[in-house]
Amino acid sequence: MNSSLKLVLSSILLLTCPFVLAQGGDVTATFTVAPHAGKAARHTTLNNIVLWLTPIDDAEPLRTVAAPKEGYRLTQKNKEFSPHLLVVPAGSSVDFPNLDPFFHNVFSLFNGKRFDLGLYETGQHRSVRFEREGVSYIFCNIHPEMGAVIVSLKTPYYAVSGTTGAVTIHDVPPGQYRLHMWAEKYQGANTEGSADAGRRIIQVSKEGASLGTIVLVPTADPLANHKNKFGEDYPATPAATY
Repeated sequence: MNSSLKLVLSSILLLTCPFVLAQGGDVTATFTVAPHAGKAARHTTLNNIVLWLTPIDDAEPLRTVAAPKEGYRLTQKNKEFSPHLLVVPAGSSVDFPNLDPFFHNVFSLFNGKRFDLGLYETGQHRSVRFEREGVSYIFCNIHPEMGAVIVSLKTPYYAVSGTTGAVTIHDVPPGQYRLHMWAEKYQGANTEGSADAGRRIIQVSKEGASLGTIVLVPTADPLANHKNKFGEDYPATPAATY
């Protein structure tokens, strides 16, 4: 085989098999809950904790995250939002279908995205575009027991913890990153719990990085005892038709 033919075949291989190119490493961490006053921690739910990395040097464009074929959806059924936690790329639209046989009024008054979809009945749906990065707490103005969270991110380097508290962010290119975390009922002992606060800087090598154990401190649940969209308490006895 002559050298020209080898060069052509090599070029075709690189174009058709992108996985042969250098990939990033995995960034791993494990969450644990700090004991309180010498006692074992009561809160042990360690799933649905979001960990993400934003590059310090953003000269290189970030890879895009493909939306699911059915799009992003937060359904309303049985007086619950499903899923409870939804992570989407900033700029994505989320559909809010009503699958209950009664009215709902979805709203959010938090810094991630402020909106009020008004009353709409079964079978109808409305959508919201989450233009910027942030955490949005989602409620229904009729049913105080309904609550969900949408985390919109500019970075593709994120992961959500499982029930054991372990989390892995795959394929992170080497470089410096700022670490971020969101947890519904916790704050990190070595970081903060809001979506836009600065975090510690970590270095990721081509093999990845291990962040070790991140200790969590129980804090107030932002979804509990919330107000309605007018900033008032919910009625003590909601109408039976709702």
